[in-house]
Amino acid sequence: MTDTLSDAALDLIFREARSYNGWLDKPVSEQQIHQIYELMKMGPTSANQQPGRFVWVRSEEAKQKLADCASDGNKDKILGAPVTVIIGYDLDFHEQLPWLFPHTDAKSWFAGDENTRRESAFRNSVLQGAYLMIAARALGLDCGPMSGFDQDATTQAFFADQPRVRADWLCSIGYGDRASIFDRSPRPEFATFNKLA
Repeated sequence: MTDTLSDAALDLIFREARSYNGWLDKPVSEQQIHQIYELMKMGPTSANQQPGRFVWVRSEEAKQKLADCASDGNKDKILGAPVTVIIGYDLDFHEQLPWLFPHTDAKSWFAGDENTRRESAFRNSVLQGAYLMIAARALGLDCGPMSGFDQDATTQAFFADQPRVRADWLCSIGYGDRASIFDRSPRPEFATFNKLA
């Protein structure tokens, strides 16, 4: 495949995209949520593990429950966003590998080794969260990724029915209010943190 994205598309996803702290009063539909997921799930994970588990917090009751788990600086961001996604990971993701990666017995690679599962679930779910942000931006939405919340309380509040899932980070999605963003922070030149070997 030799086609490349236009400069306008690259601006939308990367160069002009910002992390928003406030939101316009404009909803994100369930159809848009499904569109984000349908794009996000195509991003690669190791052995197609797909360990990410996602809660799309939309109702006022759920927003308040999540805001109660957040630091003071993030409460209003959650309450004001059309939707905030809780990105979690499943420590028992390997149970799904027989159908997600049917080429070989990948489940056996992780059975009995929780430390390796935890490391792999964390790494690959973070990748999935990044794909989620790229997908949302590609569909014309804005993102506001966050830490600054009680992971244990959020896990208990939203993943109680999935005892092997852990909440990791949050990302609000909607139509960003440009008045809520700061001037862009510096981005390093290639030579600052890169080397060619």
